Amino acid sequence: MGDDFEALTRILGHRFADRALLEQALTHPSCTGLPHYQRLEFVGDRVLGAIIAVRLYREYPHFKEGELAIRFNELVRKETLARIVSRLGLDRFVRLSAGEEENGGREKPAILADCGEALIGALYVDGGFAAAHRFVETHWQELVASVAMKEKDAKTLLQEWAQGRGMAAPVYAEVSREGPPHEPEFTVSVVVGKSQEAQGRGASKRMAEQEAARRLLDRLAAKP
Repeated sequence: MGDDFEALTRILGHRFADRALLEQALTHPSCTGLPHYQRLEFVGDRVLGAIIAVRLYREYPHFKEGELAIRFNELVRKETLARIVSRLGLDRFVRLSAGEEENGGREKPAILADCGEALIGALYVDGGFAAAHRFVETHWQELVASVAMKEKDAKTLLQEWAQGRGMAAPVYAEVSREGPPHEPEFTVSVVVGKSQEAQGRGASKRMAEQEAARRLLDRLAAKP
């Protein structure tokens, strides 16, 4: 790889003992006959998830499960990976077939994200958890802080959860209203998809909706 290897060593903060792993992590499946990144991508996806999950758990003990899940999803999603790969200039090292190059593969977020995961996987396989952890800690540091500062309310977080999975927006409905006119208590239900439902209570419909959204987020986060 010559000069490319030295440049990649500086960017990744790790000198690969097995250079073939690095080449594999940067090779698109369109390059027929060459080992490509999909197996390393499989590893990197799990390693990145573990690092981010533990980071959020340790640094933000006041976050509930639902709040952690929303922020976790934002930090490991394809768009985030693609943005980091592009920002670091790693896109220029990706190996593509001539056809994929002509089709703009070097700018495709899905390909950049896959390479990002594969590189994390390669770092783990070649240098152990420490190498992968160092890379993620360095380049996700600002993103973790930025995402953590987003004190979004439960309704906003639930809507983002649904949107991230291609689902329709949550639907809220008043179930009941009890108590005297000057001191009512509302019960509101929220439904996401076909079967995800929770109820919340509050002194106003807005408060009841927030409580219902929070309960549903907690329930979703608890699911395996």
